[in-house]
Amino acid sequence: MDDFFISSYGQFGSMKRFLIWFIPGVIAGVLIMFGGSSVIRMTSSSEYCVSCHIHPAADASWKQSVHYDTRSGYRVACVECHLPPKGQGYLWAKGTTGLRDLWSYWTKDSASFNWDERSMLEAARTHSYESSCIKCHENLFPAGLTLEGEDAHLYYRQTKKTSDLHCINCHLNSGHYIEGYTHGSNATFGLVSSAPKEIFTEPATVNGFTSFTEQIPGSPVSFRMIAVPGGRFIMGSPEDEPFRKDNEGPLREVEVSGFFMGEVEVTWDEYLAFYAQTSAEGRTTDTEGLRARQTSDTDAISGATPPYGQPDQGWGMGQRPAISFTFHAAGTYCRWLSMVTGKTYRLPTEAEWEYACRAESSTPYFFPGDPEKFEKTGLRARLSKNDTAVINSYIIYKANSQAKTQAPDRVKPNPFGLKNMAGNVAEFCSDWYQSDAYARYPEGVLKNPRGPESGDEHVIRGGSFLDMAGNLRSAARSFTRTDEWLKTDPQIPKSIWWYSDCFNVGFRVVCEFDEKTGKL
Repeated sequence: MDDFFISSYGQFGSMKRFLIWFIPGVIAGVLIMFGGSSVIRMTSSSEYCVSCHIHPAADASWKQSVHYDTRSGYRVACVECHLPPKGQGYLWAKGTTGLRDLWSYWTKDSASFNWDERSMLEAARTHSYESSCIKCHENLFPAGLTLEGEDAHLYYRQTKKTSDLHCINCHLNSGHYIEGYTHGSNATFGLVSSAPKEIFTEPATVNGFTSFTEQIPGSPVSFRMIAVPGGRFIMGSPEDEPFRKDNEGPLREVEVSGFFMGEVEVTWDEYLAFYAQTSAEGRTTDTEGLRARQTSDTDAISGATPPYGQPDQGWGMGQRPAISFTFHAAGTYCRWLSMVTGKTYRLPTEAEWEYACRAESSTPYFFPGDPEKFEKTGLRARLSKNDTAVINSYIIYKANSQAKTQAPDRVKPNPFGLKNMAGNVAEFCSDWYQSDAYARYPEGVLKNPRGPESGDEHVIRGGSFLDMAGNLRSAARSFTRTDEWLKTDPQIPKSIWWYSDCFNVGFRVVCEFDEKTGKL
C-alpha cells in the first residue's frame, strides 16, 4: 500500500510539474497568437503602409485607381496586391518585405525614389502577385465582359504556362492610376486637336550635298536631315574594349558613301503625319485642326491599324521619339516618306549607322570617357557630377532618363551633327541579324555592306533610356525579338504594326544622295 501511495504521489508530482509549465505555455501561446494576429492586422492596413512608403505619387495614384473606388464599395488594400494570399507564403513574404522596407526607410532618402521608373511594367511585376489577382478575380469571363476582353483572357489562359504573362501586363493601371493609359484597341489614337497650322504642299528642294530641312506634304511637319560625308572606318570593337561582346568582331575596315541622316530619331509628330494619311481605320479630315487631310497619292500605301493600348506609354508625343511600332511599320513609313517627297528614304544599314555614330572616332564613344567608370557611376551614383557631365550632355540613358524617353533638346549633337545616336531609344537597321556577320564578309575593305541576305530578326543599334553605359558604346549590337515583343498582344493574328511589349526602340531615316534627291 505504501508503495502505491508513493507511486501515485510521484505521478501526481510529475503531472503537477507538467501543468506548471504547460498551462503558462498555453496562455503565452494564445497571447502570442492573438497578439501576433493583431500585429499582423495592424501592419497590414494601407495607412500603415503609407507611413513607411513616403511616396505621395504612389498614394495619390492608388486613390485614383479602380481598386480604390470599386463598384462594390470594397477598397482593396496595399497588401492584397503586394503580398501573396494567406496560406501561399503570406507570412514569409510579409516578413522579408517588411524588413527590406524598414531598412530602406531608415537608410535611404525617400526623395530619391523614382516612382515613374518603379511603376513601369518590369518593376511592377516584381512587386505584385498574380496569385493575388486570381484570388479576387476567379472568373475571367464575367457577364458583361467585352468580346475583346474575352479574346484577351482566352489568350492569357491558353498561353499562361509558356508566355510568362502576368495580369498587369494588360492591367498595369489597375492598382495605381496612370494618366493617359489605355487598355484595348485605341481607336482615337493620333487624333490630336490643335490650332490650325500651315500645311506644306511641296517637299524640300535639295541643292547639292548639304544638310536640309524636309517638309512632309499634306502636313505641318518638318524635320532636319544631316549630310554625312562618306569615308572609311573600322567597324566593331577591339577585344580589350570594356563590355565587348563576341558579336562585335572581328574588326573590319568599311567604306561608306555619303548619305543624309535624320538629325534625331523619327518623332511622334513625324510618325503621326504618316499615320493620319495612311491609317487603315479611323481616318478623318483636318477639320477643327485634327489630322491633316490625306491626299489621293497616299492611298497607295495602307498604313497602321489603331494600336492596342497607348504606344507612347503616357510620356507624351510631339518631339519625343516614336516608339512601340514594329520593324514592318518602320519600313512602311520609309516607303511612304519616299513616295510623298519624291526622294529615296530608307532605314540605315548597320555599317552606315555605326559610321554615323562614331563620327570619325575610334574609341568606345564619340566623346571621351571610360565605359567602366560610366557604368559604376550610373549604378552607384556616388561619383561627382564631373564624372558624368560629358556622357549626360550627349546621351539619354538609364542614369538620367527618369525611366522614359526624352525630347532631343536635352542633348548635344555628335561631331556629324546627329543627336542621341547612342541613347534615348535603340534604332532599327535594315540588316538581317547574325552574331557572326562580320566574319562572313569577304576579305578586304567592305564597301557599303548591307548584311546577310536572310535571317529571322533584324539588327538594332544604339542604347536606350533603359540602358547603362556598357550598351551605349558605338560598336554595341542587338536585334529585334519579335515573339517576345508581341507576348502581351491578344489579337489573332497579332499586329504587324505595333509591339505590345517593346517601348525602347525607334528608328531614324536615311535619304540616299541620288538623282531623286535634287541637283547633284
